Amino acid sequence: MKIAITAMGPDLEARVDPRFGRAAFFLIVDTETQQFEVIDNTVNVNAAGGAGTRSAECVVTAGARHVLTGDVGPKAQRGLQAGGVGVTTGLGGTCREALEAFQAHAAE
Repeated sequence: MKIAITAMGPDLEARVDPRFGRAAFFLIVDTETQQFEVIDNTVNVNAAGGAGTRSAECVVTAGARHVLTGDVGPKAQRGLQAGGVGVTTGLGGTCREALEAFQAHAAE
């Protein structure tokens, strides 16, 4: 399964970005292979409006089935739900730690 992690940097050692729509990067991680692609979200970081909706579209288009982040606004949440993407909020620490916690919980 592919998951998207909001990240402050372009790798798994970066901190989880607490914002979904204006996250600096999305790490799209294949949970089976641990391989990931980096999506630079600069266009939405500086957007005057609509960042959450456009970020949701980006994540859905990338094929993610779940998002790990700090927080998601209501418009982004609706966009993710419409795309069949689950969301886990309230995360901090590194992206690697968030990924490991997600996988440990999924294995239960």
